[in-house]
Amino acid sequence: MSTSPAKLPANVFSSACSSRGALHHVTSRWGGLTMVALKLSDTPMRFAELRRKVDGISDRMLSQTLAQLERDGMATRTMHSAIPPHVDYSLTPLGNKIAEPLLTLINTVEQELEQILHAQEEFDKQHAD
Repeated sequence: MSTSPAKLPANVFSSACSSRGALHHVTSRWGGLTMVALKLSDTPMRFAELRRKVDGISDRMLSQTLAQLERDGMATRTMHSAIPPHVDYSLTPLGNKIAEPLLTLINTVEQELEQILHAQEEFDKQHAD
């Protein structure tokens, strides 16, 4: 007789569903940008290269983000014992699959930025003091 809990179907709207954590890692401020930066790269990226690409991210936050993505099976970390030793990061097939709609979302936001900024300006005018 098995004592492990029954596996429930994924339901991101349920607070008990483990998919929420993975969704958060992908859609967080830095998670999505990191995944898309890796997706846009033709080759694996070194840490410093990735940090430069994702402007504004701290070393600590990038390390945490990469560790979360690696734990979720979306990124790989490859150690190279060359001189000097270095580490490369890349997306897994799962990471590439998930990064594709994120890239589409980012492209759409960039294409519609003027409309978004106008809406923000109008909202701010209507809600000023």
